Amino acid sequence: MTTEPAKLFNYPEVGVPFFWPLGIATQLTEATLKLTHKNLEFLREVEETQIERPKPVWATQNTTELSLHTLNLRNFSQSADGIPTLVLPPYAGHTSQIADFYQGQSLVEALLSHGIPRVYVTEWLSATDSMKDYDIDNYLAELNVCVADLGGKVNLIGLCQGGWIATMYAARYPRNIQTLTLAGAPIDTDAGSGPIKDNAHEYPLSFFEGLVKVGGGLLQGKFMLQGFKNMHPEKQYVDKFTELYAHIDEPHYVQRFERFESWYENTVNLPGRWYLQAIKELFKENRLAKGEFVGLGKRLSLQAIDCPVYLLAGDRDDITPKEQVFNAGKYLGTGKDDIIKDLAEGGHIGLFMGKKAIDNNWSKIAAWILAH
Repeated sequence: MTTEPAKLFNYPEVGVPFFWPLGIATQLTEATLKLTHKNLEFLREVEETQIERPKPVWATQNTTELSLHTLNLRNFSQSADGIPTLVLPPYAGHTSQIADFYQGQSLVEALLSHGIPRVYVTEWLSATDSMKDYDIDNYLAELNVCVADLGGKVNLIGLCQGGWIATMYAARYPRNIQTLTLAGAPIDTDAGSGPIKDNAHEYPLSFFEGLVKVGGGLLQGKFMLQGFKNMHPEKQYVDKFTELYAHIDEPHYVQRFERFESWYENTVNLPGRWYLQAIKELFKENRLAKGEFVGLGKRLSLQAIDCPVYLLAGDRDDITPKEQVFNAGKYLGTGKDDIIKDLAEGGHIGLFMGKKAIDNNWSKIAAWILAH
């Protein structure tokens, strides 16, 4: 209800210039005050998530089992029984917490709740200046240390870029792998269509070398973040803020927005040599699928992988088209009856933390792992 101007004289402090804002406030309707509060809450949320950028956190209790140059090995296990399951998150400019994003949207939580007792995750570390000359071999070697410490045999799960690392390791050390699960992993990079494939072939290698040079020998995570945002500019610069404003009075929505933005806006740097090797040998030349990639001194053939394999792709994934995932089955030594191809609803990131994929697909993967 609006206060009439004449009634302002009931408040003598309004006659003092310092208190004029109080006089203005008394004339605001209740609806206007609520709108002002909503605007302030929205601005506070934008400042916190886009400027302050709090660090992402793990959703599930865990301990650091091992600390190496490239990674920390995180232990989420509830028991010491059984073959350990090792998850390799994406290593593409964001932190590894995407594998344990949020209660009800956690791949780790899903595996544990569906009966897998021993779960570990590689937490990829941001590359420092001393790591700028690390190549893929450095990561394969330290992954091998992890597997050895876990007993020498694992159920290996690779997400996105972690998928081709997992595939390389499985081809290099096939006897160390009980099962192999690849989710949104670009294995046959010549297959399908999408902006990542197009950019890799349209831009000369000198373009990517320039990015590394600007980063002082590293690929700065902020460059990759900008690239991801520019793939969907309307969504990243308009839609998500419009949706936040519409739901700013809903604590659960705001909490989930904060959790996602803390992961999305916090980036990690990649070694320049590692990045350029991946661009040239994997995304331009498709050496892994062709059996021409050399890892830890040996030409890697996907025919060497003969364990049960689960391939998971997203029906709306424009980062890794489903063909790049499913075509892996053509090159593996695993028999057709032991290869499962599963198409999930949603896009790329949703494969790893979307509620539909967690409930519908990862529950099946957990059961499949236990069956083997």
